[in-house]
Amino acid sequence: MTLLITVFAAVFSTAVWYKHAPESKMHTGLLCWMYWGASLMWLVDAIAEYAELKAAYFTPTAEQMRNDAFLGLSVVALGLVIWIAVLLIKDPKGVIRAQLFRKK
Repeated sequence: MTLLITVFAAVFSTAVWYKHAPESKMHTGLLCWMYWGASLMWLVDAIAEYAELKAAYFTPTAEQMRNDAFLGLSVVALGLVIWIAVLLIKDPKGVIRAQLFRKK
């Protein structure tokens, strides 16, 4: 489930990045790289786990699937938090800077 969730997030963020690629002010490329990196990490983990468990890899319990889903959603949420932090620091549209330095 972790692999599936992060691959979906990577594909979605890549589609958004590709749509806005020429003027990418929102740094969606960073989001793509984070999710594709996580997907690659989970793919290597799945291969290693399959090498260890063989056919038992394809029969997880409901609890294992639920835990994997929570972990996958947590990874996606953490990626979004990091992306938002980068946006707040870089402030590509100048919104935060304008609010901080506006005259009263």
